[in-house]
Amino acid sequence: MSKVALIVTDMVNDFLGPQGALFVGPAARTIIAFVADKVKETRAGGGAVIFVCDAHAPDDREFGHFRPHAVKGTWGSGIIPEIPLLSGDYREDKTRYSALHNTGLEDVLRREGVSQTELVGVCTSICIMFTAVSLLDRGFPCRVYREGVADFDAGAHLFALKHMQMLGVEVV
Repeated sequence: MSKVALIVTDMVNDFLGPQGALFVGPAARTIIAFVADKVKETRAGGGAVIFVCDAHAPDDREFGHFRPHAVKGTWGSGIIPEIPLLSGDYREDKTRYSALHNTGLEDVLRREGVSQTELVGVCTSICIMFTAVSLLDRGFPCRVYREGVADFDAGAHLFALKHMQMLGVEVV
């Protein structure tokens, strides 16, 4: 039997809240209902729901490229209230673009017997794309939902979807 893992990427206050340090913009707000529905559907179907969330140290090197955001333990690194983490879900904190870089995500996927991964969240051209390619590199088929991802930049969003598809990610 095939087990699905829905990887909910960076649906945190600093990216989705209009007052957040790196608010992705109105496009990000439009995906919330779709993501919430996919989370409910995955839970109901017995799949694994895994929230991967930026949770940086106050002096993280990423802040040389992006303003400080999602500092671990702050409001900004919290999952948005519209899509709460429930008992049975996982949360993996990350400090880099790929959700598999120095996290326990791969261990969770293997322990859960996952044979298909699905990605939703932000940002399409950064964390979604790097995570999708990392999943493929580790032998996990990956699906990205167009309606469930958003980016700061519309052109980068479209490029990332096309690029992921070219590399073998199923974009639906």
